Amino acid sequence: MTRLVRAEWTKLLTTRVWIGLLLGACLLAGGFAALITGLAGRPDGPPAVGTPQYEQLALSNASNAVALALILGVIGMTQEYRHRTATPTFLTTPRRGRVVTAKLVAYALAGVPFALVVVAVTAVVVVLYAGARGAAPSLTGDNLQVMADAGLAIVLYAVIGVGLGALLRNQVGAIVGALVYLYVVEPLLSAFQATAGVYKWLPGGALEAMTATFRGPGAAAPDLLERWQGALVLLGYGLVAALLGTLFAVRRDVV
Repeated sequence: MTRLVRAEWTKLLTTRVWIGLLLGACLLAGGFAALITGLAGRPDGPPAVGTPQYEQLALSNASNAVALALILGVIGMTQEYRHRTATPTFLTTPRRGRVVTAKLVAYALAGVPFALVVVAVTAVVVVLYAGARGAAPSLTGDNLQVMADAGLAIVLYAVIGVGLGALLRNQVGAIVGALVYLYVVEPLLSAFQATAGVYKWLPGGALEAMTATFRGPGAAAPDLLERWQGALVLLGYGLVAALLGTLFAVRRDVV
């Protein structure tokens, strides 16, 4: 298993995909953190700089990188089928479950430094920009918890991406389907009263529960789980995706 995980790391590090996704994640998270800081305290805007609500909201923007972590995991799995390397890979290691498990472990581990960099960039943007506005946040207590939860979510979404890639195999279809679900389907489900109660049990609702994005005075907050419950739900999605992905990879023919 150790050799398989090392092989996956070699495949990952010999391409530039992860660099582009990491840069995009940093720009996305840091950009939104800067935007919220710039608008903080304005009428109908985010809470004012210096308030706990603002600090948690701004720091939680690191979780915006989950989509790119998901894409990283999808690419890690589907590239075997897209570049037709699945056949030699499975011939070298006939026990396909070990191959998928190695990918899950490798991309979970890869998600850790990915998450650390994104969280660090977000924290630097918030501390510097909010400090320039007169109230730099501390990175302890609840703020540290928010950053840790955002980092954990990034790692879990990378695992979900590997499982999703094993399920669908088609790289473009998996990525497009995941993005449509995250940015179209879930927001629609949360917007309508008839389906709003389901939202808290979905990956997006679990993520919001972990990172407290909607928690602020006057915010139209949906019904969310507790922070630890959101983490467990998101972990459950990661494990289910990993299990189903492994089962499908073992049972289906390579084409």
